[in-house]
Amino acid sequence: MKDRALLPEAGQFYKANLHCHTVLSDGRWTKEQVKAEYQKRGYSVVAFTDHRHYGWHPELMDETFIPLAAYEADLNEPFPPSGDFQRVRTYHLNFYDTHPETRTGFEAQQPPQRYGDLAALNEFLAGKEAEGFLCCYNHPYWSLQNWQDYKDLDHVFAMEIYNHGCELDGLYGYAPQAYDEMLRTGRRLFCLSTDDNHNVYEPGDPRCDAFGGFTMLKLPRLGYAEVIEALRQGNFYASTGPEIHHLVIRNGALEVSCSPVEKIYVVTSGRRCLMELAAPGQTLTGAAFPLRGDEEYIRVECRDASGRRAYSNAYWLDD
Repeated sequence: MKDRALLPEAGQFYKANLHCHTVLSDGRWTKEQVKAEYQKRGYSVVAFTDHRHYGWHPELMDETFIPLAAYEADLNEPFPPSGDFQRVRTYHLNFYDTHPETRTGFEAQQPPQRYGDLAALNEFLAGKEAEGFLCCYNHPYWSLQNWQDYKDLDHVFAMEIYNHGCELDGLYGYAPQAYDEMLRTGRRLFCLSTDDNHNVYEPGDPRCDAFGGFTMLKLPRLGYAEVIEALRQGNFYASTGPEIHHLVIRNGALEVSCSPVEKIYVVTSGRRCLMELAAPGQTLTGAAFPLRGDEEYIRVECRDASGRRAYSNAYWLDD
């Protein structure tokens, strides 16, 4: 087991919301409002993932803010005769454009609308990947999907381990089990924490779906290409509150440093879970976990006193 930094040592963390809706689909805020409100709260990156609408807004870009060109596609089961969406399973997929400056007249493309035809869906995803898009598999719990729906899903670089809007909708936001299930099939993908904000409720309202799930990108500098490279390489962690400062494997142990939390877990491919727990009323800002080398993959989860969580990506020990 070689020594390595799992998060880059150099660079700076930048806060990102990688799932966002505006008035261009079913959101209530304009793109300008989104930028203003998120910047007020320390965000430097927002992906504009409007439903079936490719959003590239270079006029919002400056030295302090990067708007990612993106869109959200969907693939639904056939609706019942009533037209009720309540129990319809669905794939929702975010596509992040790695080089939007090269596109002219691009339209958001939908996958073939044949739910259950995974070969057709994977062919579509392979095509989008070849065109220069990174695909994220969104909110499987809210989507009413199970292992059969996502176990053979290919050409996705990440999935949403937390979706804030879905959590507020009905406790459908957390999906660590789905992440582990995908990892245990051998799929090597990352995990994101997002808002999926529509802004029906204003900031300050307990139902406001903004500013709850975010991804922290470690970048050498703030720029579009740097954001894309961090996403490609997995140089980030997902969070609803806690910060992860360092993740390093050194001398056969995983070293974690973080903001004050009550619990630090290291999840593996099997039942063995490593943990460090603070005494009642105390907090932790780090821990070291000896590794045996048979964990296959490891991923870190930090929980604070409010129950908020930070998730690292999964790291494979044979990399």
